[in-house]
Amino acid sequence: DQYVFMATSMGTVKKTALDEFNNPRKGGIIAANLDEGDYLIGAALTDGKHDVMLFSDGGKAVRFDEDDVRPLGRNARGVRGMSLDVGQSVIAMLVAEDEQQSVLTATENGYGKRTSITEYTRHGRGTKGMIAIQQSERNGKVVAATLVHADDEIMLITDKGVLVRTRVSEIRELGRATQGVTLIALDEGSKLSGLQRIVENDANVTDIEAEGEANTNSGAPTAPDTPDQPDA
Repeated sequence: DQYVFMATSMGTVKKTALDEFNNPRKGGIIAANLDEGDYLIGAALTDGKHDVMLFSDGGKAVRFDEDDVRPLGRNARGVRGMSLDVGQSVIAMLVAEDEQQSVLTATENGYGKRTSITEYTRHGRGTKGMIAIQQSERNGKVVAATLVHADDEIMLITDKGVLVRTRVSEIRELGRATQGVTLIALDEGSKLSGLQRIVENDANVTDIEAEGEANTNSGAPTAPDTPDQPDA
């Protein structure tokens, strides 16, 4: 009752039962057969009861019921998940969890927005979908899309290796057919390459590490190591 759901840059999707991956080999096993020039852009574990969303670098998105994709074997190629215009590719695959989430989209020139997931209505699999963010010369191509809640934080990264961490609540919520707002100020010649939602565990680890560094810098004494005691 669990599946591995996959999507490729050319818009192909595939769902394979998880138990087909029960016998891995040292050199790996085939998960999907790809057309020449195609590559995987996402994979997720699903239970067959959620909606899947695909986003293209042209600012379009399609949302469809996972049940629209029948399970296929590991060696199969898959089926059409999204139709693309010439020169465009799929850059993100998301599995919708609940209707309280927002979709955060970002473009290569540092602009983006969050939009309620309820604005993304279901369409048939294999369509061109709907506008997720207006593509323009100002925005450039869409480089990332992810699902967030208002109390989440995200990390933005540029192609020059610059990281910026920000709260999702500080990003204005806008409708689908808008261009968005500035997410990150880019240096000349720099591009936004992607973003990642920071999960709660990651945030806790960061806070703990920061606290440890503060204690070390303050010269606070630390307890000496004690040898492990043998089991009783």
